[in-house]
Amino acid sequence: MSVEKNIKEILKELPSTTKLVAVSKFMPDELILEAYKAGQRDFGESRPQELAGKMERLPSDIRWHFIGPLQTNKIKMIIEKVYLIHSVDSIKLIKEISKEALKKGVSASILLQQHISNEDTKQGFSSDEMRDAALIAKDFGNIRVKGLMGMASFTEDMYLVKREFTSLKDSFNSLKLQCFSDDSDFSEISMGMSGDYRIAVEEGSTMVRIGTRVFGTRIY
Repeated sequence: MSVEKNIKEILKELPSTTKLVAVSKFMPDELILEAYKAGQRDFGESRPQELAGKMERLPSDIRWHFIGPLQTNKIKMIIEKVYLIHSVDSIKLIKEISKEALKKGVSASILLQQHISNEDTKQGFSSDEMRDAALIAKDFGNIRVKGLMGMASFTEDMYLVKREFTSLKDSFNSLKLQCFSDDSDFSEISMGMSGDYRIAVEEGSTMVRIGTRVFGTRIY
């Protein structure tokens, strides 16, 4: 099945309120262009150097999403052109994003990443830390907090996955009420990947990050 057909099949399953972010990390330009020609505009990358190169080579109207762990010394490589940073998981990173955005004279759009899984290898704020992180990020005039992001456990237990996604939606609702009631920008919940996006959509995801089901096996 072609990339175009894969995208069409996925989009049939997604409600109009949920956006597909095609995870293009490690994928060659040719496959990304195939998805682009099929109408896809949102792509996810996880390595700043790879993303910076693709930003230069590929069409300028692509909306690039940074979805991986971001080191503070790499922010300057992507800050001017990235559409949304999904993986903001520390106060230090919030401050450094603001600092680099100020240097470049741009505004940065971010999602706060919450640690919702039972796996220590995944990053993110705890549920108890989310409110303080949101308030700190909100105080920076050049940062727009667009919503939250989370990654569920890698497991076949879909009941566990559902509970984890529910916990992220609960955090979103709580922060919307407490911190962003007057902010229409705070509207995104980025959760769900190739193996669990259907459950994520049921639990209120507004963005699903899908790679393998779009492009096939990644090239490492």
